[in-house]
Amino acid sequence: MKYLTLVRHAKSSWKAVDLPDFERPLNKRGKRDLPALCERLIAFSAQPDRLLFSPATRTRLTAERIIERLSIPLEHCQECPDCYEACTTALLEQIQIQPDSINHLMLVGHNPGLQDLGSFLLGDTVPHFPTSAVLQLQLDIDHWSDCAPQTGRCLRLDYPGLHAN
Repeated sequence: MKYLTLVRHAKSSWKAVDLPDFERPLNKRGKRDLPALCERLIAFSAQPDRLLFSPATRTRLTAERIIERLSIPLEHCQECPDCYEACTTALLEQIQIQPDSINHLMLVGHNPGLQDLGSFLLGDTVPHFPTSAVLQLQLDIDHWSDCAPQTGRCLRLDYPGLHAN
């Protein structure tokens, strides 16, 4: 059994229209949502053996806060250029090359890639995956190389809108 946690980056800013997408920072809401995102990950026992994250500014900032708050050793964290603007196939390739000594992998990235990957692994549509969303999957595999469609079971889908007053 393997575990995969997908985390979409916190809300980013669109204010600087001349700023390349890769460099967009977090906006006020994204910064405000980050502590709650980390607390939810702690409550879900989402402590990964490895964390891969897109190098885009908004994703890197989200990952840095998760790494800090969950006390994930830096040697277990890796910037993954292939995770930026990644499709399901590219993300799946990153998963399949992980060593089997890793039991829990966390990916911090972007939509539509993460939502599509979740749907692919579940064999069912992930209906909503907004910023700061978390999808935890249990994978019915012993080797990451066996990760394939319908090998996942949803343990939890969570996002800030579920907790709005």
